[in-house]
Amino acid sequence: MSTATALGRSSESSSSLDDVARAKVQAQSTPPARTTKELKHKTAAPKRYKTVWAALRYLRHLTPQQVDDFMASYVIYNLDWSDEGAMVAALGENYQQRVGECLRAYYGVLNHLCALGDVEKMYIPPWMSRGASVRENQLLYERSIADDLRLQPGQRVLDLGCGRGRVAAHMARYSGALVTGLNIDPNQIGQARAFNQQRGLSNSFVVQDFNSLPLPFDDASFDGFYQIQALSLCKDLPALFAEIFRVVKPGARLSLLDWVSLPAYDAGNAEHAELMRRVKPLIGAVGTPTPASLEQALRQAGFEVERSDNASIDGLQAPLIETVDFYFRSMRQLILALVKMHALPPHFKTLINRLCLDGEAFVKMDNMRLATTSYRIIARKPAA
Repeated sequence: MSTATALGRSSESSSSLDDVARAKVQAQSTPPARTTKELKHKTAAPKRYKTVWAALRYLRHLTPQQVDDFMASYVIYNLDWSDEGAMVAALGENYQQRVGECLRAYYGVLNHLCALGDVEKMYIPPWMSRGASVRENQLLYERSIADDLRLQPGQRVLDLGCGRGRVAAHMARYSGALVTGLNIDPNQIGQARAFNQQRGLSNSFVVQDFNSLPLPFDDASFDGFYQIQALSLCKDLPALFAEIFRVVKPGARLSLLDWVSLPAYDAGNAEHAELMRRVKPLIGAVGTPTPASLEQALRQAGFEVERSDNASIDGLQAPLIETVDFYFRSMRQLILALVKMHALPPHFKTLINRLCLDGEAFVKMDNMRLATTSYRIIARKPAA
């Protein structure tokens, strides 16, 4: 049994993680299940119907230019940071700026599309428990972040690529830490601030492209750092990790969860290359790091890598990917019917068709163990 597999199975059986999932499946070895009120308090869970309605309302009023910009933004996912020549040819000499513009156009719409389902946090989590839903697996993984970082009440933690602030809210409720979120998209930052303020949380949020360094924080500002599936958007990993090293305190821990290509992936294999071409736009990946490249960049910045593994059970996310894909394909049929009945504007057809493209390729790539979005690294800045 591989190390990743063994660790994945231990994640499934850990009583510190499975309180949500086990309450659902009523496993015998669990502590008493939390009440609904306690779980809601700990997760900062929104009422889904309100979230879905708000997303539909926002998407209904998109301008033609916003729709066009969203569709055009997909050009960056057919490129890769490792091929600067192709970047320049497609986007011009100022390609880094153009990537930033595309990301704002992309996420300004995508975050509302994802809010129509159980992935409003805009990530498919590691498969932490067989008995848990997609959202419950998100909560389990987020709790594992707080545990891995050893967060204590009142400590400060940096969330890179914070999205709509839902993870930050859960992190604050679960650990008592104060979260500072950073994101390139003003739309998401506005939602993050409102969401956290409405729940009486003191988390703060900053609009910043993390490819534009330095980060806007003083030295040794944070007791911990985490990011979820944001690093493929980073042009220069060693430079970013050097900045993170600067802004975290000695002894602080980092938690990374990200998209990587795995050793079985062969760029010279036509089937592999075609799957990569289809999956990168689906998950919004620009770069394609490997576990080794992430570890090397961390060590180059001065961090010590404490753990490097696939956080999913048996190293597979496919069961959760299939669940999300089925949901949005079903949603697509409903939306297409409503567009045909003129109950929704025509641009909904354009958006949902793009969102649902190539889910099967993602499942296949995961099952073939060519790539994953559930690769986890825990690292630490040495104590002074």
